[in-house]
Amino acid sequence: MENFTFQLEATDSRGKARAGTINTAHGQIQTPIFMPVGTAGAVKAVTQQQLKQVVDPHIILGNTYHLYLRPGTSVLEHAGGLHRFNGWDRPILTDSGGYQVFSLAQNRKIKEEGVVFQSHIDGSRHLFSPESVMDIQRSIGADIIMAFDECPPYPSEYKYAKDSMELTHRWLDRCFNRLEETPPKYGYPQHLFPIVQGSTYKDLRKASSEYVASKGAVGNAIGGLSVGEPEDMMYEYTALCTEHLPLDKPRYLMGVGTPWNILECIDLGVDMFDCVMPTRNGRNGMLFTTQGVINIRNKKWEKDFSVIDPGLENEVSSYYSKAYLRHLFVAQEILALTLASIQNLSFYLWLVKEARKHIIAGDFSNWKREMVPILKQRL
Repeated sequence: MENFTFQLEATDSRGKARAGTINTAHGQIQTPIFMPVGTAGAVKAVTQQQLKQVVDPHIILGNTYHLYLRPGTSVLEHAGGLHRFNGWDRPILTDSGGYQVFSLAQNRKIKEEGVVFQSHIDGSRHLFSPESVMDIQRSIGADIIMAFDECPPYPSEYKYAKDSMELTHRWLDRCFNRLEETPPKYGYPQHLFPIVQGSTYKDLRKASSEYVASKGAVGNAIGGLSVGEPEDMMYEYTALCTEHLPLDKPRYLMGVGTPWNILECIDLGVDMFDCVMPTRNGRNGMLFTTQGVINIRNKKWEKDFSVIDPGLENEVSSYYSKAYLRHLFVAQEILALTLASIQNLSFYLWLVKEARKHIIAGDFSNWKREMVPILKQRL
């Protein structure tokens, strides 16, 4: 069985940006990396073949809450895990479902044991505990599994944030204990990432980072950011967390974000990212490109027959025209959603791969300074 390893290969000379390689049972992940979100076992509007052949991510993300409700662990176990169920043979990370419980579920009740919640699908009642969430992620079969945590809203009162953080730490201990008691189901190891919480309080973030670091996990995550706080505050608390998390372990900033957010946070020492933004925004006609942001529904693109993104060389970005993609959106053709999603995902993966090249070359900081204004401009 392939054990999880992380090899740090380069660090930018002027900042904290790093390039590395993670090894898992389902293959290598070169960092920094962006993970497309496949919430219910599928990246919306994109086939696994398109993902591999055009977008080429090293890893995708699934979600425990959604996969537990549908199709359920019984189906996943009969299939032999999510890899066999959806045909994805590269690494998978599963979010613990904690964020979804707190944002989607109705009438949730948080207690020491876990969280009782009602399904957003049919109103049925369920309990997520650290133990049950570990069991569910065992059944899903992801290579990297996330600890069950509470994600406090922004803003949160200090006492609420402190109590929430301490509960998350107690739950983390129970997650580790449960994994020690249970074997993986499909013949390969699964590895737990703890999650730093603490809202926007420096002492809490420092304490949580130090507690998470003390667990000696193979990787660590930063949660509870990009939940409504200003960008500068997100950067400030990301920097605080990376300062106290181990240098020799990958760092995953959950749910972030825009292309410029990703570059800024790579510069702060983050290695892994995920966000629904490229696919969600793409389905609504917002394209992220190497030249800037495009609202493809705008009439200005009606007779623009240039390719979607001349900076990307793939069978979508450098083949279809802006005018054609706009037509598909106006005509409400389903193909529009697929092409826009592939464009945005391809761009995000291009961005982190370019960042890696510049980190290794030693000029990441200068490149980032030039790229951020370009990425932010509206075309």
